[in-house]
Amino acid sequence: MVPLSILDLAPVVQGGDPGQTLRNCLDLARHAETWGYRRIWFAEHHNMPGVASAATSVVIAHVAGGTRTIRVGAGGIMLPNHAPLMIAEQFGTLATLFPGRIDLGLGRAPGTDQRTMRALRRNLDGGADSFPQDVLELMGYLRDASADQPVTAFPGVGTNVPIWILGSSLFGAQLAAALGLPFAFASHFAPAALDQALTLYRGQFRPSAQQDRPYVMAGVNVFAADRDEQARLLVTSLQQAFVQLRRGRPTRLPPPLLDFDSQLLPHERAMLDEALSCTFVGAPATIRDELKAFVDRTAADELIVGAHIFDHAARLRSYELLAGV
Repeated sequence: MVPLSILDLAPVVQGGDPGQTLRNCLDLARHAETWGYRRIWFAEHHNMPGVASAATSVVIAHVAGGTRTIRVGAGGIMLPNHAPLMIAEQFGTLATLFPGRIDLGLGRAPGTDQRTMRALRRNLDGGADSFPQDVLELMGYLRDASADQPVTAFPGVGTNVPIWILGSSLFGAQLAAALGLPFAFASHFAPAALDQALTLYRGQFRPSAQQDRPYVMAGVNVFAADRDEQARLLVTSLQQAFVQLRRGRPTRLPPPLLDFDSQLLPHERAMLDEALSCTFVGAPATIRDELKAFVDRTAADELIVGAHIFDHAARLRSYELLAGV
């Protein structure tokens, strides 16, 4: 199996609270470190009651400070929400505190709805359209400063924090290839363009100071349990949350629900089948061959795994079983 990493969406469960969620994030990272996971990433989302990682750099500091070796990063920072200099300073500070352990994945989506995006940005000039220029500006702040550079990030300059481009379309693939950066594809919730994007990225890749060859990390969901039927029940929490999000009613992560599939409307079932097609559910023996087939098809260099599981102990058990596959 290729190296495994974790995408922790910091789920706030029904009946829980963000404080417990963030303690669980650290607990998961500590276990993941012992199980051999390469990195754990957190994602920027806003106005979502079921996600506790809105202040992503703060969560990264919390987790990195409580672990020793696992890489900790953003998967990702939604760069149009921020001035590149501010992100350079935040991640430069993280890299200074935790040298050699910080990753910075960048996306161009808002990570929220349009109304919240306006509250975040105040000024909607640029935004996603200026994403390539913003990435280049941010990269410039993290490199060694030139003699005539008028603005410098302190901390940040010279830290060379590894930058990744995140995407679910051909745009991210083209940008990552043009800049010679590693590419993380969001196939865990938007897999439609996966194969085409990876072909384009590899075909157009131009080596850079950071990366001399293409490097792909593919997102998947894995719900592992000791028995297949247990895993099939666990995944219903993600399915319920996904349906509510598509209905425009994001909610805290609900507990598993028996026979949830029978409650779905046909178009909702089709939506889940499409959006969550890169989801692997079952006991280790069940998911092993399916994961191998996915890696063989995509030639992914690394998998980043989400497990949106209601019970924290069951989530730990899922990642533990996956580590042994």
